[in-house]
Amino acid sequence: MAGSHSIMFLSRLEQVLKGPLPGPAAHRRMAPSDRDVGSAPKDHCPKRAGVLILLYPNQQRDQLYLLLTRRTETLPDHKGQISLPGGSQEPDDASLAHTALREACEEVGVSPDDIRILGHLTPIYIPPSDFCVHPYVAYTPRAPSFLVQPDEVAELLQLPIVHLFDESNVRTERWIRKGRQTEVP
Repeated sequence: MAGSHSIMFLSRLEQVLKGPLPGPAAHRRMAPSDRDVGSAPKDHCPKRAGVLILLYPNQQRDQLYLLLTRRTETLPDHKGQISLPGGSQEPDDASLAHTALREACEEVGVSPDDIRILGHLTPIYIPPSDFCVHPYVAYTPRAPSFLVQPDEVAELLQLPIVHLFDESNVRTERWIRKGRQTEVP
């Protein structure tokens, strides 16, 4: 995705994010087959988190990238897992978008002043950690100089977003979970 194509893509993405979102149908496609995708159980108030889907150009400015992190093994939830920068909402956070920006700054050193929120995706409930995660799509016009918080982030993963549109990158494995065979994307 080259320069002007990136601008067109971002403009189109921002417009799409203003419309109706596919929600649980999209979540279901990438969830284990035995996972009930949707919201938290009724009469239950899960913890809330904001995460940042940060898009940015590479150094040559000819492709857009997406930032992922691998969590350290010392964190209380989701040890060693691949994740988006973000975390728990704190009482001082003005919004979940603010939470996502604050946490991204803390974890990988990106300045909220350089980031523009394009929109949000449908929140998803994560049963193992009892979080309702609110993803925000954002853009920064320059390749960030990352400053990793080593207590939280074991590794930065910078993924060209064109890989997300390549169906050959989606694979399914069979796992045994709770004594049953499960399809896991």
